[in-house]
Amino acid sequence: MTDLSGLEAELRGVVRGEVGFDATARALVTMDASNYRRVPAGVVAPRDAEDVAAVLEVCRARGVPVVARGGGTSIAGQATGAGVVLDFTRHMNGLLELDPATRTAVVQPGLVLDRLQEAAAPHGLRFGPDPSTHSRCTLGGMIGNNSCGSHSVAWGTTADSVRELSVITARGRRLRPGRDWTGAPDGLRALVEGDLARLRTGFPDLPRRISGYALDALLPEKGADVARSFCGSEGTLGIVTEAVVGLVEAPRARALAVLAYGDESGAAEAAAGLLTLGPLTVEGMAADLVRSPAGLPKGGAWLFVETGGETPAEARARAEAIVRAADVVDSLVVTDAAAQRTLWRIREDASGTATRMPDGREAWPGWEDCAVPPARLGPYLRDFRALLATHGLRGTPYGHFGDGCIHVRIDFDLLTEAGVGRFRRFSEELADLVVAHGGSLSGEHGDGQARAELLPRMYGEETVRLFERAKAIWDPDDLLNPGMLVRPAPLDTNLRFSVLPRRPVDVAFGYPADGGDFRAAVRRCVGVAKCRTTTAAGPAVMCPSFRATGEEEHSTRGRARLLHEMLAGELITTGWRSPEVRDALDLCLSCKGCRSDCPVGVDMATYKAEFLHHHYEGRRRPAAHYTMGRLPVWLRWVARTRTAPLLNTLASVGTLARAGKRLGGIAPERRIPRIAKEPFTHWWRRRKRRTAGDLVVLWPDTFTEHLSPSVGQAAVRVLEAAGLRVVLPPSRPLGGGVCCGLTYVSTGQLDRARAVLRRTLDLMEPVLRRGAPVVVLEPSCAAALRGDLPELLHDDPRAPRLASSILTFAEALERHAPDWTPPAVDRPVAGQTHCHQHAVLGDTADRRLRESAGLTGELSGGCCGLAGNFGFEKGHFEVSKACADEQLLPAVREAPQGTVILADGFSCRTQLEQLAGVRGRHLAEVLAEGLEKETGGEE
Repeated sequence: MTDLSGLEAELRGVVRGEVGFDATARALVTMDASNYRRVPAGVVAPRDAEDVAAVLEVCRARGVPVVARGGGTSIAGQATGAGVVLDFTRHMNGLLELDPATRTAVVQPGLVLDRLQEAAAPHGLRFGPDPSTHSRCTLGGMIGNNSCGSHSVAWGTTADSVRELSVITARGRRLRPGRDWTGAPDGLRALVEGDLARLRTGFPDLPRRISGYALDALLPEKGADVARSFCGSEGTLGIVTEAVVGLVEAPRARALAVLAYGDESGAAEAAAGLLTLGPLTVEGMAADLVRSPAGLPKGGAWLFVETGGETPAEARARAEAIVRAADVVDSLVVTDAAAQRTLWRIREDASGTATRMPDGREAWPGWEDCAVPPARLGPYLRDFRALLATHGLRGTPYGHFGDGCIHVRIDFDLLTEAGVGRFRRFSEELADLVVAHGGSLSGEHGDGQARAELLPRMYGEETVRLFERAKAIWDPDDLLNPGMLVRPAPLDTNLRFSVLPRRPVDVAFGYPADGGDFRAAVRRCVGVAKCRTTTAAGPAVMCPSFRATGEEEHSTRGRARLLHEMLAGELITTGWRSPEVRDALDLCLSCKGCRSDCPVGVDMATYKAEFLHHHYEGRRRPAAHYTMGRLPVWLRWVARTRTAPLLNTLASVGTLARAGKRLGGIAPERRIPRIAKEPFTHWWRRRKRRTAGDLVVLWPDTFTEHLSPSVGQAAVRVLEAAGLRVVLPPSRPLGGGVCCGLTYVSTGQLDRARAVLRRTLDLMEPVLRRGAPVVVLEPSCAAALRGDLPELLHDDPRAPRLASSILTFAEALERHAPDWTPPAVDRPVAGQTHCHQHAVLGDTADRRLRESAGLTGELSGGCCGLAGNFGFEKGHFEVSKACADEQLLPAVREAPQGTVILADGFSCRTQLEQLAGVRGRHLAEVLAEGLEKETGGEE
């Protein structure tokens, strides 16, 4: 057994980068995006090639395996291992050189593909291969897997783009693999020249042959390309520390032809015939993968065919020529870049959406990317569907139809012995089927543990022994990623589900989408790592804490991995009391961005609330849970005692404010918001109210009631101007009014949240009986009522009834005053869509309302960073500010004079005020001001 403490100490003595042997560091890399799990000895983030060499020397002396890891998005298990994992994403992630003249770039293995694309774009260049994980996959991982992507029909695989590599072998030798035997280890040339006939005849000739070692690239007629043969070796031959890669000229203009067919087979059989027309992509997917076919032409399956040209007209003409040549049911040609991105997102998100069947059943990789000759794709798919049916399995194929490469996730039962047995039988039969069609077991993601055991069925025993001899030449000690490609572990061992509890764990939330099972909720994260993107694209939110820190433990995936290991109990042994999970969740903003932006719908905000509920059960909580977590109680007390002016005065006294913040667990950098002198409901009671029109119930949330009553007042004016009759929910003089429970949920005080919500449902009984719509002005409160309420009170039939009655301000106007015309504000807007609005509520109605009022421009994505109590808690200020600095503050600072700064959430307005000195306004306030100008101030 490895002496971990001694290994750690020795590595710390020779490595300048980080060395992590703690439970958190190890837990974060137990899995990649596959079905497999291995517990590493430790993790090293090397700073340079010298660190890599030092790690290899220490591990070789101790007989400890070494596994190279990039973005951890591998789907066959090759980015997991039981030894020392090298994480290249932290330091060795640079673009060292880009030469437009030679169209080459020098990259480090941890460089994310999108960063290379961004640097090459100003020169009219790009890296050809582009997997759907382009925003987080690394060049080192792409070399290890010989990744491809949707443009491989035009620009090939990663191996086609690699010119030269810098490699350190397990025994410390530094090589520069290239063409003409450059950089070959001793003995490799003799191995090849001793078996030329086998290398010339034993490898299938198809564009997506990724399985096994590419020894045929070493044939003399292929240039004896050692770098090319190294690609796809999955970290088993040497460690790449640098690479020279080729770039291709990017088309100046692109068009996208979406071709509709009656079914999948029709699309598959048509794909190969389009290749002669020179498309950039020929991607396919069937209707059973598309949850909403909005924007797609009518059909049962589609080909996405991209064309390029010097001008938009030339690109369109080529797309239209493809449409004419194709025998289609329907078609669509798109030249607008934004519209193309929207359609491509349907295809790219398939890697996540395919993990769930339409009925919600889980589906898994394992046979994610087989490839056959493109001309055989139609017959292969029919046989594949038949094999699924024989085994009682379901899957939703999609992928690179032009290359004959199919992605599919299958609803294997990997939780029971019988299900795992069926997984093995199906795998063996499918391997034979792929080989019968002249295909490759892997067409993109590599063999890993998922398929390496079956390589003899594809290549035969003699060729596999040749692979073993090649591995021994490069790595005679079998130090590098053992168990992959040669002498592999069985495909049905090391399954990541086997360590989870056999029985459901007791939880507070209902988890309706996961059958009430928290284990299934945690299993949702399959590791595609969309949460690890370093920029938020468009309106996306997920994952602001990762973008602020760059640390895996602060990504949605990292937190899901820690929860998985908490349930497993092997690395993290203290269950719900785990400090490792607590610390990782501490910087989760509960923005709920993952609920919508994660392709598999991980809801880390809910998981965090669940964890905090159990973690602090029967224990003293952090001070912020008592102050901000119980904010509604304190603010109601202030209102009853009419002490708001006194508290505001005390909060303005420096020494008192500092003492109060210290006692309350509030960040010293924060200013305590002023409490309104008069609560919203006090204003409401003394005003003349409209008695005619359709009834709407306006929810007096805590923030509107006590901190920004002007928002409620403005909303009343606008709703009444639209012809609606506004009333407030029932309340009790001493027992308080309705409450969404948000602050209790976000701090994990779920017992108290349930009590508050049951009291709210009691109060809302008359409203529920009447079926009146309930308008909620604060997006986070609306999201809590629409999402958290039915999941937390899953045993109360009133909860979903109230949830379904919740409307945002814009939704209420659109549905209940459709003929009303808002005032013409006619000004540009800037600001940010509230993260909960984006994730739970949607902003379509808001967009339409802004447009009809002449409010032009787009709001930014991301999260403001304050996120309720998060940004006020001690220790969170820097991350909170970093989140605001990402999109919100730049958008506001760059806005032209006269721009309306919109911020519907109290947190967003507070962040703007405290960090930028800018007053943000709720949409209701902007429209109310417009009404006053139209009417001259008359109500």
